[in-house]
Amino acid sequence: MNDSELERLEADLRRVVPARPPDDFLARLKAARPDCNSRPLAKATRLPSLGLRPWLLRWLIPATAMMTVGLVVWRVSLPAAKAAPALKADNVQIDQELLSAFDTVARLPSGEPVRFRCRTWMDQVVLTDKQRGVVIEQRTPRIEVVPVRFETY
Repeated sequence: MNDSELERLEADLRRVVPARPPDDFLARLKAARPDCNSRPLAKATRLPSLGLRPWLLRWLIPATAMMTVGLVVWRVSLPAAKAAPALKADNVQIDQELLSAFDTVARLPSGEPVRFRCRTWMDQVVLTDKQRGVVIEQRTPRIEVVPVRFETY
């Protein structure tokens, strides 16, 4: 659809008049609506005045709620802050080992050949805490694919 067709469609939609709902539907709506004149309106009750301005209450109530939540969060996190640090690494070793390397050729959608250099590595991180006697070792494989352009003469 182009712009002129969209504009014609919108103009046609603006000219469309909605259909009248069925009479039985309107009767059910009127029956379901409460009659405003049948019950007297309740008098608005006023809260006792606290001697504070309304604009002050508008800011004081949310600020009090936020301060209460902050106090609860601070009290809950306080025992965790007093605990000793989980780990103090005395010795950190980072290593990477080349597992395999190969080159491959693929063709772009345009038909141009592209060479890819593929390497598989094993990364290793060892953390040691001599005071607690804890050693944490993590080994993660990693694949590295680098496109290399062919030189054409």
